[in-house]
Amino acid sequence: MKRKLPTKLPRTGEPVIDQALLDHAKRAIAADQIPRVEKCSVCSAPCAPNSAEALCWVCRRLKISAWRDSDQQIAQE
Repeated sequence: MKRKLPTKLPRTGEPVIDQALLDHAKRAIAADQIPRVEKCSVCSAPCAPNSAEALCWVCRRLKISAWRDSDQQIAQE
């Protein structure tokens, strides 16, 4: 037994999706793909992706080390 071939619908030339909606969706996708590169407020290197203080990973680690050292000094006194 042969399978029935699907019937092709005639094209009317009208787009299925509104062009304004399609353009808006394309711009939204393009904005999501471009990474926002912020600079470190201390050394102007690119910021770490999870940094809320606008610090690169090196300056962020130095800040954490300084906090740890100051906490140890307070504990010794």
